[in-house]
Formats: sequence, C-alpha cells, structure tokens
Amino acid sequence: MGPEPQQSGMPAAFSEAPPAATASKSRKRSATRPHRKPLSENSWGYIFLLPWILGMVLFLAGPTLVSLYLSFTNFNMLQPAKWVGAQNYVRLFTQDSRYMTAMQVTFTYVAFAVPLNLAFALALAMLLNTKIRGLGLYRAIYYVPSLLGGSVAIAILWRQVFGFNGIVGQVLAFFGIEGQSWVSSPEQALWTLIILHVWQFGSPMIIFLAGLKQIPVELYEAAAVDGAGPWRRFWMITLPMLTPVIFFNLILQIINSFQAFTPAFIVSGGTGGPLDSTLFYTLYLYLQGFGNFRMGYASAMGWVLLIIIGVFTALAFFSSRYWVHYEDSEK
Repeated sequence: MGPEPQQSGMPAAFSEAPPAATASKSRKRSATRPHRKPLSENSWGYIFLLPWILGMVLFLAGPTLVSLYLSFTNFNMLQPAKWVGAQNYVRLFTQDSRYMTAMQVTFTYVAFAVPLNLAFALALAMLLNTKIRGLGLYRAIYYVPSLLGGSVAIAILWRQVFGFNGIVGQVLAFFGIEGQSWVSSPEQALWTLIILHVWQFGSPMIIFLAGLKQIPVELYEAAAVDGAGPWRRFWMITLPMLTPVIFFNLILQIINSFQAFTPAFIVSGGTGGPLDSTLFYTLYLYLQGFGNFRMGYASAMGWVLLIIIGVFTALAFFSSRYWVHYEDSEK
C-alpha cells in the first residue's frame, strides 16, 4: 500500500500558533491598551473635599471679592454699579455722624460685655467643678441660655422683661421702686443688651469647665500644704493654668460681640433707638444696605468691620505671649 495522500488545506505545522507567538500577541495588545493607575490617598482626599471647596469658592470667596469691588462703587441694586473710588470710605469717617455713633455704641458694648461674660462664665464653671449631687443636670440647665440667647424669640422675651410692665419693673415695684421701660431709656437700653450677652454664658462656661478638669489636683494639694488659701490658689494656680482657655474664649467673644445683630434689631424694633443708643455696627450696616439700598456703602462698612475684628484679634495674639501660660513653654 502506498503512502497516504496528504489532506488539502493548511499544513499541520501551521495549524496552531506556537506558544511564543501567542504570548507575543498578548503582550502587544496589553501594550496598546491604556494602563489605569489607581488614585492615591491624596487624590481621594481632594475628591471628598471638592464639595466643600466649591461651596467656599461659590458662597464665600466669590461674594467676598464681589463685596470688595462694590465697596468702591455706588450700587443700589436697581442700577449698574458706578465706580466712585474711595468715596465711600472717606464719607464713613468724615461725613457720617451716625456711623461714628454706631462705632461708639459697638465699642462700648464689646468693652463691657466680653469681660463680664467671661468672668461670669468662669465663676459658674468653678462652682460646677465642685463635687455636688446632680452636677450633670445643673450643667445642662446652665447651658440652656447659650442655646436660646441669640434667637429671635429670646430677644423678644428680653424686650418684654425689661419693658414698662416687665418682670424687672414688677420686682422693683414690690420693693416700692417705681418701674420704667428700660429698653426705652437711652441711658439703660444698651445695658439691657449687655446683660443679655452676659446671660449667654453657656459656651464659655463649658470650655472653662473642661479646662478646670485638666488642672492636676496635686498642685492644689501642694499649695494647701504650704498654707495657701483659696484666693491665693486661684491666683497662683487656677488662673495661670487656665490662660490658654481664657485666650480661646476671649477671641471667640470678641468676634461674636462685634458681629452682634439680633438683640439690637429686636429690642429696638430695627431702628437702633432710643436715640441710637442701641445702634450696633451691624444694625447700621443692615439699615444702609437693605433699608436705604446703598449696597456699595454697606460693603465698605463690612470691610471696615473686618479690619477692626482683625486688628483686635491680632492684638490679642500679640499680647498672649505676655500672659498666656503653656505647660510645654520654655519660660
């Protein structure tokens, strides 16, 4: 029998590609395919921060820059802004007597409200730092005014309390003292707002209480052994150890006091009366911007207020090196 005839078609040697050729083709396909590098942790961090960054640019940085431009213009929201240069700033300090009154009222408010608020909060914090029954309940009760003090409802209640037939007038009448409307008196109206600010002692009190918990008890025990009384222990131990907390509360209270608006607006009915005795800076800014539609002028007032708060904050930080004591400091 002769040799079997060869089948037609591709030779057997080329019927299947060798392994080396297959691997070469796969490497070529993988080389042409784009390689995706995984995102780093920093990239994921920026992605998660993107909503906050966009919000800051759109709702904070953007309006801030626009207000800076408007402060150099005459803009009433009805017509296009007209560039006037530094005319708004010049008028603030040379022609607007009511603006200077607002400055005086605000500085008086800050000068008395901030230290009284801090002193009252520290005194209550020291009282709550003692070992008494129901301490948690007392802390919650004392914190309630801080939660409600800035609301419109409490400001309305405050106006009623110091009104002609308010609680204060009724208490004085019980002792034979003729009552009066404290919020309607130019001499006492501002002091009612200062008392309202002092009444909002909850936040600084909680911070002071946390600072008192961090003071080592051994310091007081050693001072007592050396014969130091309570008053001396307060001046030599409590105050120096609390200076970082006092500094923190001081910065917050200064900023919040300069920005106070709601109490003056509610108590005075939005006018700053009587006789501009409660005309806070922010209230006058509101009246100029949304009452008289002088947005350019109001923007200039806002930037001056920003500079004032920045200066006072910088002074507080500069002075802190002389009276704030840190445990890890070299001094």
